[in-house]
Amino acid sequence: MTLTRTPDDSTEPAYLTDFEADGRRYTVSVRIFFDGIEYVGRLVFTEEDWAEDPGLSDRGAFPGRSRDEVMQLAARLGPKDIALRYRRALSEKRKFTGLRHATDEILLKIRYLNQVAISMRSGMLDTEGAAQEIALTERQLHELVDKLPQWAGVEDNREH
Repeated sequence: MTLTRTPDDSTEPAYLTDFEADGRRYTVSVRIFFDGIEYVGRLVFTEEDWAEDPGLSDRGAFPGRSRDEVMQLAARLGPKDIALRYRRALSEKRKFTGLRHATDEILLKIRYLNQVAISMRSGMLDTEGAAQEIALTERQLHELVDKLPQWAGVEDNREH
């Protein structure tokens, strides 16, 4: 069996709703990833009028057996719940978001690398396919590590 990536592996946020706070409109999305055991979703608040807004993530998680289940859990939130989660995310906003994002990506790739190796050793993946995925993931990790100096020590203090 070879490892193939599916659209289900995407880490692109899925649209949930729109939200207004402090006179600004935000798109509320759910970033969903598979952690090796279950799918985990986190709300991301992105200001609509700021095209380069990386978004503000809430640390609260929605675990589920599928992406759909995670989205169903998130969709249960009412406007008051979304407002509370936005306030929590705002109060915990990191100053070094570029570095944090890179760190999160590195951790996701390390987990993926480990899962591929485990699957190969257990016979769930053929050696050639797993080796290709391992090599690709290793290159991606090196690219991320090479970019770390440009993010280190740089505060994200843009006004928005």
